Amino acid sequence: MAGLQIRDVGVIGGGAWGLSLANLLGEKGFRVLVWDRNSDRIRFLRENREDPQRLPGVKINERVEFTENLLDLSNLDLHILTVKSEAVEEVAERLREIKIRLLISGIKGFVGRGLNLVSEYLEKKLEGVEVFVLGGPSIALEVCNKVPTSVVIAGKNEESLKKIQEAFSTNYFRVYRNLDVLGVELGGALKNVIAISAGICDGLGLGENSKGALLTRGVYEMARFGVRLGARMETFFGLAGLGDVITTSFSKNSRNRYVGEMLGKGKKIEEILRGMVMVAEGVRTAYIVRDKAREIKIDMPLTEMVCRVMDGEISPREAINELMTRELKREFYEGYIG
Repeated sequence: MAGLQIRDVGVIGGGAWGLSLANLLGEKGFRVLVWDRNSDRIRFLRENREDPQRLPGVKINERVEFTENLLDLSNLDLHILTVKSEAVEEVAERLREIKIRLLISGIKGFVGRGLNLVSEYLEKKLEGVEVFVLGGPSIALEVCNKVPTSVVIAGKNEESLKKIQEAFSTNYFRVYRNLDVLGVELGGALKNVIAISAGICDGLGLGENSKGALLTRGVYEMARFGVRLGARMETFFGLAGLGDVITTSFSKNSRNRYVGEMLGKGKKIEEILRGMVMVAEGVRTAYIVRDKAREIKIDMPLTEMVCRVMDGEISPREAINELMTRELKREFYEGYIG
């Protein structure tokens, strides 16, 4: 896209991730306009310029503006979608009302009940819009606090990717580019399931040996699944795969790890979710991935165990025991990936 200039940005979704990106771009001098389905939330953000629940201690940059009117976001140079995955269908329908040229998905989940990629859904729903996917290890609060962070932007147009890469990059937020949209998007969704399993380890009080082994096998599980669907294997050992798995599985701010930890301590999934302010995408994703894996006959033992624990079919301790006593096999074998 020759001559592309990014001056103003619309953020669709005023949650922690949307606000952290809006704040970053505002500090870089862009005009940023944030819209959210919840008009009360927008009014609160406009009046207070902070979100003490999701982003404690963070004051949002003055160049970031807030609106209850979605039409105000029409004809901006770039748009970022950061709503929860289960809201994509509803919001995408409304996005047809405004003019969008470039759209970044910052969503780490799927559309609807099946394995429907957000990027593909948006491309079909919003004709003529160029869609990109933002992935990688990126806890929103840490980005706001300028903790050095590296992420990856994926798309099909190298020139547009370079422009977006330049727009977002700072001395604390480094952006890489990748042409494997499928791999980056799958990595962002699948790592949440692995993070739940890592949290279960924490809840059970298991050691570093356990967690290290689980995360290693989890990344291979993600790669095996992704490559079968057409993604590139190396993507799962990059920022959108391994990098995001590590951060989400260790961070105390990780919603998905927290869900697993509470499961490991014996709480029921319904009780855990009722007590959360933010959404843990991995809960919904686990069932979608499990069903797809069964359909295409891919072995995903960690995903299966996460679903069984959430369903109350098996206890966390029993799940670990089953994983440890499965049939012995070689670490790598012909046909293991693909």
